[in-house]
Amino acid sequence: MGLDVGSKTIGVAISDELGIAANPVTTVSRRGTAADATTIATLVADREVAAVVVGWPLELSGLVGPRARRVQVFIDALRAALPEQVAMHTWDERFSTVAAERVLLEADLSRRKRRQVVDRQAAAYILQGWLDARRQAE
Repeated sequence: MGLDVGSKTIGVAISDELGIAANPVTTVSRRGTAADATTIATLVADREVAAVVVGWPLELSGLVGPRARRVQVFIDALRAALPEQVAMHTWDERFSTVAAERVLLEADLSRRKRRQVVDRQAAAYILQGWLDARRQAE
């Protein structure tokens, strides 16, 4: 499962069983760190997810900034809410939303429709990057 954690929403994507393709699934409205971690943990259990990849919003310079520190708080809460056997990973997401917007623009989606799906599309972009890198490392 891939997550694009924002201040208002969390985009969620999931891969196929073979771990080849990431697909956007849903967008979760943020209600607080503990509640959000519980919601994602429920999705993980319902979909029998083995690993969660969270977008890591580094600064353009590659340094950890305020956004990454906020995401780390969520990661810590999610780690506590998940069973030990669910692996947690982070993935550099610096350009995921921009790339997702570009795909949605090319698909000629209206601005309103893009706003509704951009977070889950960014989550799919994050997850796909991680899947591709893992496959190349094997």
